[in-house]
Amino acid sequence: MAMASWLQRVNKTTPFNSYSHYSTVRFFSKSPPPYAVKVGVPEFLHGIGNGVETHVAKLETEIGDIHKLLVTRTLKLKKLGIPCKHRKLILKFAHKYRVGLWRPRADAVKA
Repeated sequence: MAMASWLQRVNKTTPFNSYSHYSTVRFFSKSPPPYAVKVGVPEFLHGIGNGVETHVAKLETEIGDIHKLLVTRTLKLKKLGIPCKHRKLILKFAHKYRVGLWRPRADAVKA
């Protein structure tokens, strides 16, 4: 009998019940993010910055769309004549974009 009352008390005071509500609410924010709706090659490269946007015309003609850019390897970028520093930045941000950790901001595009 004492064991049953002890189990009821433990089940009522578990910390998981009180924190589970906060963890799900945090990820479903109602405020709109300040991101560009359509992300193309120019928006992607302008979002990276650091001089990478100078290769917009070259990458748009050779690669085409953002999905091909996200799976492009370093050797293809090297054959297009993109310097090592810019290749590293493009590949780093392409990985972050694929995983969902980064998106170019809407105010980063200067048209």
